[in-house]
Amino acid sequence: MVRTLGLTQLTMIGIGAIIGAGIFSLAAAVARDVAGPAVLISFLVAGAASLCAAFAYAEFAGMVPKAGSSYTYCAAVLGELVGWIVGWDLLLEYTAIVAVVAIGMSGYLGFLLNSVGLDLPTWALGAPGTGAGHKVDLLAIVICLGVAWLLTRGTRTSARVETVLTIIKIAIVLLVIVVGFTKVNTDNLSPFAPFGLSGAFTGAATVFFAVFGYDALSTAAEESVEARKKLPKAMMISLAVSMGLYVLVCVVLTGLQNYKELNPSSGISSAFASVGLNGFANLIAVGAVIGIVTVTFSFMMGASRLWYALSRDGLMPAWFGAIHPKRRVPHRATWVIGVVSAVLAGVLPINAVAELTNIGVLLAFVVVSAAVLVLRYRKPDLKRGFRCPGMPVVPILGILFSVWLMSFLKWETWFRLGIWLAVGLVIYAAYGYRRTRQVMPGDSVDLDALNEMPDSDEPEGRLAPL
Repeated sequence: MVRTLGLTQLTMIGIGAIIGAGIFSLAAAVARDVAGPAVLISFLVAGAASLCAAFAYAEFAGMVPKAGSSYTYCAAVLGELVGWIVGWDLLLEYTAIVAVVAIGMSGYLGFLLNSVGLDLPTWALGAPGTGAGHKVDLLAIVICLGVAWLLTRGTRTSARVETVLTIIKIAIVLLVIVVGFTKVNTDNLSPFAPFGLSGAFTGAATVFFAVFGYDALSTAAEESVEARKKLPKAMMISLAVSMGLYVLVCVVLTGLQNYKELNPSSGISSAFASVGLNGFANLIAVGAVIGIVTVTFSFMMGASRLWYALSRDGLMPAWFGAIHPKRRVPHRATWVIGVVSAVLAGVLPINAVAELTNIGVLLAFVVVSAAVLVLRYRKPDLKRGFRCPGMPVVPILGILFSVWLMSFLKWETWFRLGIWLAVGLVIYAAYGYRRTRQVMPGDSVDLDALNEMPDSDEPEGRLAPL
């Protein structure tokens, strides 16, 4: 792979990953069903938990400029088995997130098509059980496959498209905030927490996946210029900007329309239409489609780079991690993830997939927060491009926040995660354990070797193809 991503592009990938279905779809669904206007608290709680973990990720990104994100960090500190469990877990979660945001996009794209008189057949409007006659979410399938195609064009090309789309998305979100505040009816904000604080906390567990895009961002370390310095900055900037926008949009959304009447498929557009701004609602739908495409891009990119790292280290077959000889991207992994996410998006409802993504990412946050704590005391003198503040309090808070949010998820979600991890352990025992010792006899990451490498001498150019 080639190092082509600077601070601006990295930040745009981070914002692109964070702002999407969380604002445009999931906020309305959570407000209507579990939190009411207190969905604002849901995002603040999720954001606070995410920030604690973000500090841990930023410290690792400043030490380990390697693809793989949580997998690489945890393997370097806590051992290969822990790293594999986290990597296998996140491979599913990233793929499921792509499916979630694609489902969210299809609702807005359908709203947009209806506004110009174009109607898809009933069977193509959603997954089974989401409406009468629904068989498959055709639009969600198309977006997953389309983003996979874009990512296989090369990092430089796809990152430029991502940057342009993210700027357009931010502009539309700002317009939503400015125009929306002129139409807010404060009566709609009362009662503020109709489901109680427990409803707001349950909502936080559901919306959590919408505030951790920096995780996927860290998988681009081997395609970043001066990764040790710029990745931590991009993580912090993208999370700060996104949380500010989330909070303001939540106020606008629940202030425009009573929470009981919110449309979970096209929440913001429908809310603006309810106050007579139909033309503006169509513009929002365009922004939602663009915004959700950027989230799909970021997480599919993260999943493919994670798979590349697992294959390079011998934990999965090398075939999946092969680099395209011309475009220098893991093209096979990208297409597999595109197809699997398209299937998930086509046949599953959004809430089921969203909860599955959250528990896996929260588990990764627990392990990464613990790893940065262990490494600070085990190797305090390692060169760090960023240092997690408030040690050891902040990592401990990250662990506690994540475990607490996990406790609000349904037992079915825990069961599915358990099955997936059991399958992963079987694969590790039958294949990965023996194979990785042929490919990589030492550890996944030699921290001492990385520590001796000057920032200016970070490997530029290409890694050998698998």
